[in-house]
Amino acid sequence: MVPVLEAVPNFSEGRDLGWIRELIQVIEREGLEVLDWSADREHHRSVVTYIGDPESVEAASIEAARFAVDGIDLRTHQGIHPRIGALDVLPFVPLHDLPMDSAVESARRVAGRLAAEGIPVYLYGEARYGTNRSRSDRSLASMRRGGFEALRGGFPAGREPDLAAPQWPGRPHPSAGVTCVGARRVLLAWNVFVEGISLYTLKAIARGLRESEGGFKHLRVLGLALSETDRLQISMNLEDPEATSPYDVFDAIEERVEASGGRVIETEVIGMIPHPLVLPAAVDRFRLLHPGESRLLSRRVSEYVSARAISQTRV
Repeated sequence: MVPVLEAVPNFSEGRDLGWIRELIQVIEREGLEVLDWSADREHHRSVVTYIGDPESVEAASIEAARFAVDGIDLRTHQGIHPRIGALDVLPFVPLHDLPMDSAVESARRVAGRLAAEGIPVYLYGEARYGTNRSRSDRSLASMRRGGFEALRGGFPAGREPDLAAPQWPGRPHPSAGVTCVGARRVLLAWNVFVEGISLYTLKAIARGLRESEGGFKHLRVLGLALSETDRLQISMNLEDPEATSPYDVFDAIEERVEASGGRVIETEVIGMIPHPLVLPAAVDRFRLLHPGESRLLSRRVSEYVSARAISQTRV
């Protein structure tokens, strides 16, 4: 057996590429395979994807969190993406020979370490099972509402962390905020760029797409204006691309944008490309940026498992 756990941490730094490369080195020291990383200046956010055995993934995630605490100060951070932490989101994803329960255990162990070291933690996704609260009151959107600034004076009633940091009773870390730690299945994080419509129309289209407004199940959506590049973006997480087709979502976006007098320019996938976006069909249909097969998650996991299985037989 070759158990494979994936982590996809999101950091509140998207402009200092030197710092991000140092972060990658910190992660790689634990003997993991970094599959992908990306940085976005306007979101002021970077996303790293790595896989390995659970123990190594946990160790790398803790070291990455420490590096983020030392290098990111949310008191001076400005970006268009909602955020409440230097290490903002840390999801664990079971990929091969690993049940969800194991990913949940990894998430909770890492969450406990972060809290002990001074970073309060919100649990989300599968990692929240076993608590007294429902899943609905711990969506990422609800946890990040108002950003770090909404928490600086203390946690509002009903938004207390699942794991408090003893160093900061009733408050987030003063510069690194709070980290959201979860366990989940593979999702699709993607941005669709459009032109020829107003920001008001873009936001209306985004609202109509999201699940909470009666749109597509499992879809989380933001309509954003990128001021530096003067572009409009529909930024999405499709939390179950097996149950809700990305093609159906894209068709709805294209139809509504064109009905409003605009057009879709291109699509960007953040992180690895999940299996439901089968290449090459998705490349043409979505006008997909950077679609190389090295970014196909299923392929990279298969290569990793095969290499580890061979090395085990030689021991």
